Amino acid sequence: MHNSVQSYFQIAFIAQPYHSMPQRQSLIFRAMLLIFALAGGANAFPAGAERDADGRYMNRYADLSKSQGFLSWQWTRLTEGLPRPPKAPTPQMPFNEALIRQPQGLAQVTWIGHSSVLYQIDGVNLLLDPVYAEYASPLPPLGPKRAQPPGIPFESLPHIDGVLISHNHYDHLDLDSVRRLMQQPGGSPVFFVPSGVDQWFNDNVAGAQTAGEHRNVIALDWDESAILAGKQQALTMRFLAVQHWSARSLSDRNKTLWGSWVVEHPRFRFWFAGDLAYSPDIEDIARQHGGFDLAAIPIGVYDPRWFMKRAHVDPAEATQVFRTIRARNAFAIHWGTFDGLSDESLDEPPIAFERARQEAAIPADAFRLLRIGETRSYNPVSRSTATQAKP
Repeated sequence: MHNSVQSYFQIAFIAQPYHSMPQRQSLIFRAMLLIFALAGGANAFPAGAERDADGRYMNRYADLSKSQGFLSWQWTRLTEGLPRPPKAPTPQMPFNEALIRQPQGLAQVTWIGHSSVLYQIDGVNLLLDPVYAEYASPLPPLGPKRAQPPGIPFESLPHIDGVLISHNHYDHLDLDSVRRLMQQPGGSPVFFVPSGVDQWFNDNVAGAQTAGEHRNVIALDWDESAILAGKQQALTMRFLAVQHWSARSLSDRNKTLWGSWVVEHPRFRFWFAGDLAYSPDIEDIARQHGGFDLAAIPIGVYDPRWFMKRAHVDPAEATQVFRTIRARNAFAIHWGTFDGLSDESLDEPPIAFERARQEAAIPADAFRLLRIGETRSYNPVSRSTATQAKP
């Protein structure tokens, strides 16, 4: 779509008067029913993700259609007793409820744990990959178990206006959490999900509306975006390609899409990486959208490298991602929460990250390790300001 046409439709939909909507819809900042392809991609790929002959989504630069070596990895873990217990728990602090209710600065983030983040921007409350489950697994009590409680209890969350899901793995998409959010007092949030995940909502989540004027689940392909009306300024949600994969069972590998999110405010741009390997997709993102005010970048779930490298960055690669996308600020996610997702101990990623950050000469206040429950406030073109609860 040509830039001028794209801009016209953005303005036309945002200008829709709030009084023309039902009151509940205006209070929860209903998403404008507008989805469009980004103009003029900088890479050689057409807009959107391609599928193979079986209808499975494909990465742009690597084939992850099969899990190679999984059984060998599991045997090694069993025989060598991996992962080993951490020597220290993941740092945690009491969440600052007053600050969450009344944010300071234009943008504010609170790390709930793993990849779950509360992002507050200009009066809008967004949750990213919310997982409140005790197990990141289809068969609890088997599978990765939560080692640290969520940084914000579910009951203490503010009213959530939008939820962004990066992909359908159990440590990023939790059925019970989604169902509880759908039934929150005051009305459901708008869920922004990868293509195909909308059908999962239809099948599993009461109240999900994936079509029509009152939809509350909006599915996007790579290089598509949608508008969420806010209190002061509209937000643009852009879904961008990264290298990863999807599955919730043995038979649905890559049947739904995966990706990263850009949340664009006129004065502040936030990139949520989701799960990703280091691939040319990162350079594509940098060329098209780089120079973010803030980024959430994974640093954990990376061992063994021979198995994880094509799907997860390690701490050194996380610093490369930070440099490549030209982020002014970043914080680490995807670590220290669920025991058993990979072979490294829960306390290893921050140690390896600090070493990699220093080797990359990245200032400590530019790419941060947050404590679970910690809140950071940001303003345009500035380092973060610490606003924390007292122990």
